[in-house]
Amino acid sequence: MKFSHNISRVEAFSDAVFAFAATLMVVSIDLNENFILMKSRAFSLLTFGVSFFVLVALWMVHYNYFRRVGYIDNWVIALNSMLLFMVLYYVFPLKSLINTWIGEDKITLQNLSELFQMYSVGFLLIFLCFALMYRRAYKKMKSHEKCITALFYSRHFGIYVIVGAISVAISIFKLGVSFGLPGMIYFLLGPFCYLHSKWFDKKFRNNTL
Repeated sequence: MKFSHNISRVEAFSDAVFAFAATLMVVSIDLNENFILMKSRAFSLLTFGVSFFVLVALWMVHYNYFRRVGYIDNWVIALNSMLLFMVLYYVFPLKSLINTWIGEDKITLQNLSELFQMYSVGFLLIFLCFALMYRRAYKKMKSHEKCITALFYSRHFGIYVIVGAISVAISIFKLGVSFGLPGMIYFLLGPFCYLHSKWFDKKFRNNTL
C-alpha cells in the first residue's frame, strides 16, 4: 500500500535539524561565568552571529523550495536528508574560517587550505542537493509555471555548485590561499547569477508570455 507524502512532517523534521545546528553553535561558545570575561570574548559572539545568519540564509533557501514548488517524493526526501546532514557538517568549518579571518585563531597555510576545502565542499554539496531537488521537481510536476520556476532554480543553484568546485580546486592547489582567494571567488556568484537570470528570462519566460 502506497501512502501519500506529508510535506509538513518533512518541514518539521528539517526545522528541528536547523534548530539543532544553531544549538551546536551556541554550546561551542566559550562563555565564562564572569560577565566581564565574557565581554572579552566578543570575537566568539561575532563568529556566532555571522555563522547564525548564514544558517538562517540556508534555512530560507530550504523554506523557499517548499513554497515555490511544494513537490516531494522519496528522491526529494533522500536529497533533503543529505542536505540536512551537510548543514550540520557545515557549521564547524564555517566558524573556524571566520575565526581565522578575524585573527582569533592562528593557523598554518596548509591548515588554512584544508579549512577552505572543507568549507567549499560543504557549500558545494549543500547547493548540489538544492539543485537536484529543484531538478527532480522540474521533471515530475505537471504545472507549467512551477516547472519553469523549478528549472530556473535548478540551474541557478547549479552555478553555486560550479563556483564551489572552483573554490575547492583553488584551495587544493593553494592559489592565493594566504589572502583568501578561495573565499573571494564566491563574489562571482553575483554576476554569474545575474547573467543567468537575464538569459533564462529571454529564452524561457518571455517566450511563454
